[in-house]
Amino acid sequence: VTETIGIPTVSDILDELEKPGRDPRKKMDFFRFDENIKTMEDLKEGAVLPGVITNITDFGAFVDIGIHENGLIHKSNMAKAYVSHPSEQVSLGQHVEVKIIAVDIPGKRISLSLLTD
Repeated sequence: VTETIGIPTVSDILDELEKPGRDPRKKMDFFRFDENIKTMEDLKEGAVLPGVITNITDFGAFVDIGIHENGLIHKSNMAKAYVSHPSEQVSLGQHVEVKIIAVDIPGKRISLSLLTD
């Protein structure tokens, strides 16, 4: 017990610890990359894959699709309407489904789209 942590705080903590199985944190979404994709050579144009937004720039968003190279969703491939900045459509850490538009193996570039239909 200190000046900032009093008896009521310690009592509250002890009360909560006596309730096993209750977790006040929100539930985490389960996420798994496509296990069949291990290298760029496994990527096929038109395939739809799960991914996670790892970086957002003025021109698009980078997506981790479970291999060493990240893919890029250009802002023109994020929505059917005009997108002035990618942050209007996606956020860091967001789970997305992306469609592979193009794969440039020598250049190590993967072009993606949020428009999967």
